Amino acid sequence: MKRLVVDASIIVKWLQPQRDGEENVALALELLFAHKRDEVVILQPLHWLAEVAAVLARISPDTVQDDMVDLQALQLSIADTPAIWQIACELAITLNHHLFDTLYHAVALCTPETRLVTADRRYYEKAASKGGIVLLSDLRI
Repeated sequence: MKRLVVDASIIVKWLQPQRDGEENVALALELLFAHKRDEVVILQPLHWLAEVAAVLARISPDTVQDDMVDLQALQLSIADTPAIWQIACELAITLNHHLFDTLYHAVALCTPETRLVTADRRYYEKAASKGGIVLLSDLRI
């Protein structure tokens, strides 16, 4: 079974598919449906729900509370080890990028046969050489 980590750029597409400027919404939703059909395992870093809540509180304050209930109902697995934090910090320093983004990537790098799926092209371009990452537009489920 495929194991993936999805960052906030993907999760927002699940909850706000009609939002202006969102690309590859159908691919993001197919990933969610594959998880619900138990075809894909999704692992997340410890902070994922807080980060998504912060984004949604800003872009969709009227739905954020219901959205949080829906996300918690997915019961996504959490990966939290010292190695994840160490690699996330190393990535943040070497890529000069925010730790919240590198934590998702570190989960993928620390979990065998797991990749981070992102729609954040800026992070992808910085981090692709580290491996364990794929753009949503290039994902094949």
